[in-house]
Amino acid sequence: MKSIEIKQLDEKNEEIADALIAIGMSRNIARTLSYLQNVNEATSVNLERGTGLRQPEVSIAMKQLKERNWIVEREEKKPGKGRPYRIYSLKIGFNNIIADLEKQKRKSADEVQLRLKRLKELGKE
Repeated sequence: MKSIEIKQLDEKNEEIADALIAIGMSRNIARTLSYLQNVNEATSVNLERGTGLRQPEVSIAMKQLKERNWIVEREEKKPGKGRPYRIYSLKIGFNNIIADLEKQKRKSADEVQLRLKRLKELGKE
């Protein structure tokens, strides 16, 4: 039996995931992003073992990250028979992802401010 080394989320990665969760990101996406920002690329199995998520959770997270255009997915054929496996990596830098999140949160906060202002106006009438 051969052994392989799979990175695990460390204390810093856990803190990154917790911060992403605190700003409204799902746990699965937060843990996956935290893992991917620390490696060049990872297979689904690496992601499952490294993040402590189950296969369906990883699949859903990767689908959502792909929709946001934050990751690249490629397939690699296994030696011999069997299905090819997918390898994932970040398409844009982690700092750019943070900038995207910041922009989304600012836009959301601005919309809330406008609604509150309108409520105040309506309350005075």
